[in-house]
Amino acid sequence: MEIAVETVQQRIAVGERLALIDVREPFEFEAARIEGADLIPMNTIPEHLEELCARAAETPLIVLCHHGVRSLNVVSWLRRQGVENCWSMRGGIDLWSQAVDPGVPRY
Repeated sequence: MEIAVETVQQRIAVGERLALIDVREPFEFEAARIEGADLIPMNTIPEHLEELCARAAETPLIVLCHHGVRSLNVVSWLRRQGVENCWSMRGGIDLWSQAVDPGVPRY
């Protein structure tokens, strides 16, 4: 259910289409974000289920948060709803900033 930040970066680098779903709160998204990620706060995920189902049918969903806890919970819930093409980015945006793109601010 999890994917390493380095694997996400490599897949993006080779041009693979991935849907980055950021489940943090808007103020966190404003503080630090990954280019191309869509903000869908965790508490609104259920109301976006149909949209996420459709997106997962076309491309893998990579769900991320600050450290990887919320995103893992979201992926677990999505899979229970039948959305299999989704993964939680282990370590979240904090690890992304440390291991992949130091230009993304840490908070």
